[in-house]
Amino acid sequence: MCLAVHKTCECGTHNIQFHMRDNVLPAEAVTRLFCPSCKGDESYDAATMVTDNGWYIEYDLDLAKAFIARRNLIDPEDVTPAYVFDEGFACWLEMYPGEKEDIKDEKEKIVELLKQDRKQYLQEIQNWNVNRIERLKADGWRKAQFA
Repeated sequence: MCLAVHKTCECGTHNIQFHMRDNVLPAEAVTRLFCPSCKGDESYDAATMVTDNGWYIEYDLDLAKAFIARRNLIDPEDVTPAYVFDEGFACWLEMYPGEKEDIKDEKEKIVELLKQDRKQYLQEIQNWNVNRIERLKADGWRKAQFA
């Protein structure tokens, strides 16, 4: 069972759910979250934070290193904020914050095709997903880069 970890950004505007791969890290590993309105760039510290399209996530890197070391995943000295995020130990549940809401209408239109033409539906959903991932890559979202 995966642990549901939510974090509210520093300005209080967004409450974002995080994916915690294999529950390796506890919720406390994510210490602060800055949305594009929070001015996270003023607090940015590359030693403890990762940036993703104007969002900043701060980790308790000592805690992350300790928990990752327990699992013998990599040398604790190689644990960086980028590693924690990019390997999915504490990253967005979605490809980016708010994705589920953003794609709701687009996806509903395609799902309507399922009632009419199953083959066309399969083609449309595949094309939509491929195009969406390419758009997210072009927009610079970290998780999309590995999709």
